[in-house]
Amino acid sequence: MNKTNTIVLKIGGSVITDKDGELSARTEVINRLSEEIARAKISSLIIVHGGGSFGHPTATRHAIKEGFKSESQKIGFAETHHVMTVLNGLVMDSLVWHDVPAVSVAPSSCAITEAGRIKIFDGNALRMLLNMSFVPVLYGDVTLDEKLGFTVLSGDQLASHLAARFNASSIIFGVDTDGLFNSDPKTDKNAKLYSHLTLKELINAKEKLRLPAKTDVTGGMHGKVSELAQAVEMGIPVKIVNASKQNRIYKALLGEEVEGTTIEKE
Repeated sequence: MNKTNTIVLKIGGSVITDKDGELSARTEVINRLSEEIARAKISSLIIVHGGGSFGHPTATRHAIKEGFKSESQKIGFAETHHVMTVLNGLVMDSLVWHDVPAVSVAPSSCAITEAGRIKIFDGNALRMLLNMSFVPVLYGDVTLDEKLGFTVLSGDQLASHLAARFNASSIIFGVDTDGLFNSDPKTDKNAKLYSHLTLKELINAKEKLRLPAKTDVTGGMHGKVSELAQAVEMGIPVKIVNASKQNRIYKALLGEEVEGTTIEKE
């Protein structure tokens, strides 16, 4: 199927929230990213953002990812969804204030998973929004699950699924490091950046990536790499850049040269 000009932009929760606090948003970063998105003027864009210190602690505390096992989890399911709408509201405030015609779309209202994987996704409204040049904004969310009762749907899985569903030209992953490294750059000053990886190299590199110490209910970098591999397998190139640094997302959206990791099928 022919590629469209749609770009899927995934912004990590670790970029727009402070994971050391709970319910702690980095509003100055959110505003800078909104300004870069507005300035890039991409004609067809889908934004997905992660949960960071909003979604992850609540989901972990109530063991939402493991599925429905007790009545007491129901309030945890509701709370996790609610705090994600609060973070999404902050992102939406900023995008709209920067004149981006962004429209929030709750994944829990249009996706159903089976054993944690998207089984049903009603993309009709999303397609109409894109056709009218709106910018749909989705996020990591809780979802109803046909086997587990409910679970957590990561923004990474969502980004990969939407890129495949809408034949995106590329996925840009905004994270809080300069790309993928052969060890953790936050603890190893000799960590080497992978500037370009093929799918086969990505899968091999995955074994060298260590899981972050911080709580991440969606699997951290390992989970991210697994989701990326599925998009790359379908011929959708992925660029991982440091969204914490000024103009990296802006340049990546425009396809300009920018430090980071590019992943392609071959």
